[in-house]
Amino acid sequence: LTPFSASEDMRSTWQGKAGRSPLQALYESDQFEQSSLQAVHQQRRDMLSNVCSRYTRKRRLLQRDDLRHLVVDDTHGLLYCYVPKVACTNWKRVMMVLTGQGKYQDPLEIPAHEAHVPSNLRTLSEYSVPEINYRLRSYLKFVFVREPFERLVSAYRNKFTLSYNTAFHKRYGTKIIRRHRQDPSDRALERGDDVRFEEFVYYLLDPRTQQEEPLNEHWERVHSLCHPCIIHYDVVGKYETLAEDANYILQLVGADTNVKFPASSKTTRTTDDMTAQFFQNISPFYQRRLFNLYKMDYLLFNYSIPSYLRIR
Repeated sequence: LTPFSASEDMRSTWQGKAGRSPLQALYESDQFEQSSLQAVHQQRRDMLSNVCSRYTRKRRLLQRDDLRHLVVDDTHGLLYCYVPKVACTNWKRVMMVLTGQGKYQDPLEIPAHEAHVPSNLRTLSEYSVPEINYRLRSYLKFVFVREPFERLVSAYRNKFTLSYNTAFHKRYGTKIIRRHRQDPSDRALERGDDVRFEEFVYYLLDPRTQQEEPLNEHWERVHSLCHPCIIHYDVVGKYETLAEDANYILQLVGADTNVKFPASSKTTRTTDDMTAQFFQNISPFYQRRLFNLYKMDYLLFNYSIPSYLRIR
């Protein structure tokens, strides 16, 4: 496969509707003058750039497989790298509204399962090499990230504690129980629907896991899904500031003012306190190993070591 270029100054080349880069348009806009949001996003880009230059010695070229998570909106010149468990269902709904030529009006009217149907949104990997390079150079690129262990616990809760996720129980649960539970029952080996969080951690740290296949996207590291040291993202949104960051992006690309990012439901959300409870039964030895597995995401996106970890 022909690799794709990713120029150092890529973020400065995105041309908005008025022929200016999004950041230029932002600086010139009265609405955003002296905006604290603008400063926040510049700091996030600077942090990303600094960490990338410190920890990635050799730049590699992108391959087509690296682009499967980049959703394309050709109408607004937008590339969104989706990260599961970071509001990606709602972002896919919004992208369907943005790209739907009026077919969809309200993101919340789109059923969650429909947002994940691959044919409803195009990804960058589906384009030709010249088209890919043009979009990487010219479109506004954004990604949303989340505190890594909070995201991990959210993935565990969603995939292993809900009865309807039988596909995950069969594919991953049965393997995890077979390898990491002493004297499992026949029922557990067959159904895989009662994986404990400690067993999930052992599975993630088992050398066989990554040798056999890439990590599932729900617990894969953001830097492995979205390649932020190769693709220069214009906006790094955070789950912790989801509403304001989403609004900022929609304004940047000139989306119709009727397009609103859905307000998140807080009822079942995985919180920091909840995450801390899951880690109570994980020994300091495994806490440190797990932290090392997700360390690049902590560094790249400026998350501090959780206070509940016993690894200092």
